[in-house]
Amino acid sequence: MRRSDDELKGICFSMRFLSRTPVRTFLIYPLVVLLWELLTQGGSIEVNLWGLPLMIWGYLQYRLCGKYRGTRGGGGPGPEIPAERLVSTGLYAYTRNPMYLGHIIFLIGLSLTLKSWFAAVITLAVAIWFHFRVLADEASLARQLGAPYVAYTRGIKRWI
Repeated sequence: MRRSDDELKGICFSMRFLSRTPVRTFLIYPLVVLLWELLTQGGSIEVNLWGLPLMIWGYLQYRLCGKYRGTRGGGGPGPEIPAERLVSTGLYAYTRNPMYLGHIIFLIGLSLTLKSWFAAVITLAVAIWFHFRVLADEASLARQLGAPYVAYTRGIKRWI
């Protein structure tokens, strides 16, 4: 059976949507961890509400820094459409990657909220993946934005 062009476009859109980093962090990983914990704990999960503020903080940091970067630097929400201008104010005056850091804070909160070693392993893997992504992003931004960006990297930490 051959698929129509519309079906193929729908499948491609779905795959692109699901492969987006924010969709993975804020939707797919929490659902997978929740399902994992339900299956491994016999359908019962003990929740630690102390981790919930970290989840909220991480998500808001990601969203608000993205909006801030877009307003101040132009470009799109992710590295696919990079900023047109250097943004070095707001949280960007303290860390070069506050949006990525927001993802990691959220995942730490998820790990603590669900008391999940599985979520902690995902968090560690995502943090390592982000680090290598940042190295590539920084090389690209140095080429695009030049000396002002290189000077910014000398004065502001990559993470914290």
